[in-house]
Amino acid sequence: MARATHDPDARRPRGPEDAWVDGPQGRYWGTFGAAGLLLVHPDVGVLLQLRAIWSHLGGTWGLPGGARKADETAEAAAIREADEEAGVPPELVTVLEVSELDLGYWSYTTVLARAERIFEPVVGDAESEALRWVPFDEVDTLPLHPGFAATWPTLRLRVDAHLG
Repeated sequence: MARATHDPDARRPRGPEDAWVDGPQGRYWGTFGAAGLLLVHPDVGVLLQLRAIWSHLGGTWGLPGGARKADETAEAAAIREADEEAGVPPELVTVLEVSELDLGYWSYTTVLARAERIFEPVVGDAESEALRWVPFDEVDTLPLHPGFAATWPTLRLRVDAHLG
């Protein structure tokens, strides 16, 4: 399991996308929405991030991801954020499908992708307390981010459909 041991903010420039959006269904991060990478490998499971305790819903496990830039696709945002936060090599990511939660004033896109080979994740910023590959059957035993916990059963079915 990777843990932060270096200057965690060195790779995190801030931009206009890095702000809270408030609306009738709550407050969410990312002016232009957000995206997360559900990266799976059939031999080791799902790459998950333990959110830093100081962050929103800190102390929970979820997907590497974050705010989309104005001109960025959800797929590009999820892969960029996973590279920044977890050291995910973009060339090892094959996108399988996307699913979007659209609240009208904000959206979150889950990008389901396959890792073409196993790699050791690297904590890339202060938002991650830890990273690890979690076997599929153990994901729901962790204290999950509420949004991820709510969607994991459906996402697991999609993972199974893609991995056979």
